[in-house]
Amino acid sequence: LLETNARMSSVVFSPDGAVLAGASSWDRTVRLWDVGLREEIATLSGHGDWVSSVAFTSDGALLASGSGDDTVKLWDVAARREIATLRDQGGDADEDLSTDVRSVAISADGAMLASGSNDGTVNLWDVGARKQIAVLSGHERPVLSVAFSQAGAMLATGSSDETVRLWDVETFQEIATLRGHGAWVGSVVLSSDGVLLASGGGDNTVRLW
Repeated sequence: LLETNARMSSVVFSPDGAVLAGASSWDRTVRLWDVGLREEIATLSGHGDWVSSVAFTSDGALLASGSGDDTVKLWDVAARREIATLRDQGGDADEDLSTDVRSVAISADGAMLASGSNDGTVNLWDVGARKQIAVLSGHERPVLSVAFSQAGAMLATGSSDETVRLWDVETFQEIATLRGHGAWVGSVVLSSDGVLLASGGGDNTVRLW
């Protein structure tokens, strides 16, 4: 049992399994635990609102966190400090459709980061250059989950609009819309060979595609 006084909205292991990161929706922090010692080793502060999602790079050196403050932050895990803040440059088209970040994922090569927003868009970021490179539009409601294929050529997204969408991250074009869930899609993941996709939804089902 890893104890915390904060409400966790997302947890993820580092690639080597040595560190567990947790996004706190309660106190606006990211927590790090040493898995072997079963103890907290860092509290990362800087977000101005709830933290929704966390993701490691494949080498475990960087951690990304998405927040209701409309930003994604990058953290140096070893130094336990913030190294960049990524903010959507498009602005809010509608006050009712905020750009709160609901989900984040990093490609296997660590070059690209995807963030799903409350306004239904997905932002793609160049991790090295720390800049926004594309906005993917198509979902009609918040994007609750994002996941890259292992090869990094495809991105899957799940949304409150009850759909899963597949995107070509080289052309930034939507390549398929998968319909079948009867409620929000809160989780998506692609198999390591890219052949299968699993999605979990508020309709109490997990679907394979």
